[in-house]
Amino acid sequence: MKRKIIYIDDELCNGCGQCIPNCPEGALQMIDGKARLISDLFCDGLGACIGECPVGAITIEEREAEAYDERKVMENVILQGEGVIRAHLAHLNEHGEQEYLKQALAVLEEKGMDVGLEEPKHSVHGGHQVSGCPGAQIREFQAEPSAANTDLPAAPSQLRQWPVQLHLVPPSAPYFKDADVLLAADCVAYAHGDFHRQFLRDKRLAIACPKLDSNQDIYLDKLKALIDFAGIRSLTVLTMEVPCCRGLLQLARQAAAESERKIPIQWLEVGVQGDLLQEQAVS
Repeated sequence: MKRKIIYIDDELCNGCGQCIPNCPEGALQMIDGKARLISDLFCDGLGACIGECPVGAITIEEREAEAYDERKVMENVILQGEGVIRAHLAHLNEHGEQEYLKQALAVLEEKGMDVGLEEPKHSVHGGHQVSGCPGAQIREFQAEPSAANTDLPAAPSQLRQWPVQLHLVPPSAPYFKDADVLLAADCVAYAHGDFHRQFLRDKRLAIACPKLDSNQDIYLDKLKALIDFAGIRSLTVLTMEVPCCRGLLQLARQAAAESERKIPIQWLEVGVQGDLLQEQAVS
């Protein structure tokens, strides 16, 4: 069957092992100094390990893979103790995987184990409590009051081409020739209040979601074509702070590594409240 599952870039992986404790399902092991996916059967494709990788070596791809089996996963999780069991149950709950959660609880009941589903532990980030997968967890915050005069005309759009979704973007379009390109995660324009003026001005745009979009191998081909065929001058990658979003940066890096031409790549990361968290050159 074709489904979402993690992919580990062997060249990027530095063997730090930080991803291993965050895979209670037991799908990852350190082998020969690298993190390895040892069984499609154990990987749920939700990406709990992604945010723990300091070098962006783990992404989510869609490919043919053996179906995930919650009951078999639970056999492995139970061997690791109550703490891991609780972490696994919380992981399923936070991602809304209620069917898998019911299966997991049924296995525990069959074995006479009473391990309740606790509220996930919280940590503080940017003054707000967060828990579990940062991309899926609920947050609420107040927008800064605007000092703008509402009688003034709206700021003009800086968008200069269509389409913008990466699946639909034609690298052969003349407007990409010798252009500066912005590759933005879908959510950025909604989080950042000045997206058009600060990021899009004088650039051509492509948008994508590295977690939810399917057939991302096409994205890699599109980016390579933009670099080699269209001859773009530069690529700016704009992502959200949630860990899975860095898959877009990984796609850009891979495309750059596999292309004949070499172009500068700039990476910017935006927080969920619209603040610019970091900016750095990556090639």
